[in-house]
Amino acid sequence: MNDSVEEKTQATQRAEQQAILARLDKFSRLMDSSVRIPLIGFRVGFEAIIGLVPFIGDFAGLLLSSYVLLEAQRAGASTGVKVKIATNMAIDFFGGLVPLVGDIFDAYFKANTRNTRILRKHLEERN
Repeated sequence: MNDSVEEKTQATQRAEQQAILARLDKFSRLMDSSVRIPLIGFRVGFEAIIGLVPFIGDFAGLLLSSYVLLEAQRAGASTGVKVKIATNMAIDFFGGLVPLVGDIFDAYFKANTRNTRILRKHLEERN
């Protein structure tokens, strides 16, 4: 009897984790690669675009990126994983503050995609 309840609990937990990852995949695409630059084919997201506004855009990007950290918490990610995610958020924020170079850095770093990948790997290894 206990095994059946535990299996259902594990199945429910895996389903919730898959739903979290699906939401983060959509969010990461929107924020990191939703707009294709004509002629060169490079993709940027809304975070790189709003990051063009000095400081305010970078701060807004940081706030939006905190969604990934929130979902990692909901998924029950370890402290180490959440620290990695927060570190990438900080790198993205401070890197984006540098005029012009920071905007290019933002377009290439794609912190949300990195962080979603980190969380996915952690959840797959844990299950």
